[in-house]
Amino acid sequence: MVLDRLSHFDRALVVMAHPDDAEFSSAGTVALWTDQGIEVSYVICTDGAAGAADPTIRQPELAAIREGEQREAAGVLGVKEVVFLRQPDGELRVNTQIRGELVRLIRQHRPDLIICQNAVRNYANLYGNHPDHLAAGQLAIEAVYPYSRNPHAYPELLAAGLQPHSVREVWVVGTESPDHFVDVGATIDRKLEALGHHRSQHAPGEDFSARVLERMAKMGELHGIAYAESFRRLSSG
Repeated sequence: MVLDRLSHFDRALVVMAHPDDAEFSSAGTVALWTDQGIEVSYVICTDGAAGAADPTIRQPELAAIREGEQREAAGVLGVKEVVFLRQPDGELRVNTQIRGELVRLIRQHRPDLIICQNAVRNYANLYGNHPDHLAAGQLAIEAVYPYSRNPHAYPELLAAGLQPHSVREVWVVGTESPDHFVDVGATIDRKLEALGHHRSQHAPGEDFSARVLERMAKMGELHGIAYAESFRRLSSG
């Protein structure tokens, strides 16, 4: 299936492990949505402080840099808000406390749709299984079901006036078997611009855009799309 419009959605939440994960996986789709007036917010689970090849940079300094880069990138795409959970990079784990924070954010933002990462290990690709990505995906899926919709889950949230909320769809990135392909030809330039703001992640002189475009062209070629982003689409129906 190929997406053209999502006018029946009003709000979306993108839950990712690290700064730049959202831009690599789904920035073109996010830009399409915000252009249509759909409200999009980000949740970034870790501080990104381990995401640099330079061993001399201090982790608190890198965390601050990456947070700023993520805000700049989100601004290019029209994202309304970026929430940072600031868990230690490389140490994200599925637990009650972090899951509860995601439940709180879901009940606050009340998204119709959530984009998240794949929680299932990909045994075809050794380097496609960052543990933070797996944990972020599982946390997001568990927060959607059963916890955010259950009034008896996290009763302190209900006591604070945050009513249960049912998310209608979840789109998962990074799966081995995507079934939903979005034509992002109209927003590919903004995706590349947003990625360019993650300067700490690019080697000097690196042309990251060629690699990104090649991958997106490969995603779309079987569906007659010049540049595609792909998802596994999960629906409540």
